[in-house]
Amino acid sequence: MRVSVVLGLLATTLALTACQTLTPEERRARDEATCRGYGFRTGTDQMAGCLLDLELDRRADARAWQAQSSRDMFYRPVVVERRIIVQNR
Repeated sequence: MRVSVVLGLLATTLALTACQTLTPEERRARDEATCRGYGFRTGTDQMAGCLLDLELDRRADARAWQAQSSRDMFYRPVVVERRIIVQNR
């Protein structure tokens, strides 16, 4: 009984931590770390270009996802079914 409760709480905790979103400050810090990992130095034009490219890629991905989800949701073919009941006499 205790093991199942502990496993249930553990699964709930893992599920909730997977759903967290980043604040703009956290996203900026991750982007800066990514660009520094590519070899760009803080305060240079190349670093600014790298940060801009990451943001533009993120926005393009969001637009592509939105276009895909709206296409799937709104442009599906509509199937109208009319049943005709035939009775034998």
